[in-house]
Amino acid sequence: MKILVVEDERPLLESLVEFISKTGHICEQADNFKIALLKIDLYQYDLIILDVGLPDGNGLNLIPILKSTRPDTGILIISARTSLDDKVNGLEFGADDYLTKPFHLAELNARIRAIYRRRNATGRSFLEIGDIHLYQDEYQAYVQDQPLSLTRKEFDLLIFFINNQNRVLTKESIAEHLWGDHMDLSDSFDFVYTYIKNIRKKIQEQGGKDYIKTIYGLGYKFSVE
Repeated sequence: MKILVVEDERPLLESLVEFISKTGHICEQADNFKIALLKIDLYQYDLIILDVGLPDGNGLNLIPILKSTRPDTGILIISARTSLDDKVNGLEFGADDYLTKPFHLAELNARIRAIYRRRNATGRSFLEIGDIHLYQDEYQAYVQDQPLSLTRKEFDLLIFFINNQNRVLTKESIAEHLWGDHMDLSDSFDFVYTYIKNIRKKIQEQGGKDYIKTIYGLGYKFSVE
């Protein structure tokens, strides 16, 4: 899952990014309203962890923008404001959940997982497409009931393809999904080809079809047709 943390308290921001990254997610950060607005305009996130009191704006004002441009993105508000009115306002704006500071990281993780389950593309942790079966919570994939030995990045990429069936995905969009902000440090996107080649090989070695089609000059498309 790809998560953006919007928080202006630097120690808390760093703590959250470190914790979320260690749980296996791609985690990016923004410490003010302007940067957060830029990032949600440029990139797609599965979840936004959003502080309300930002130095240059009210975090709640980001929610209508997200709802209009990225409706599938989950929103978890974190705030020191404890009144019932503040919580109700946050949820009425369209947030999925509201967590009051201070909070335990274990509770944050539970809220993240709950939002993800509710907003999962199929509403299930189990996906079936063609002869591929995936258990997202367990990071397990099978082809014709034979296990696929995928790395974490390969599994994430396979899910990304499945959730974008029949859409052409560019190398840039794949790299951004896998590596987030860190993709800017790469000199090329050759590693994307390597990941795709490995996934294709592992699926076909277990008797599966080549679902990932190369669209020359554009990118790649996952299709069961």
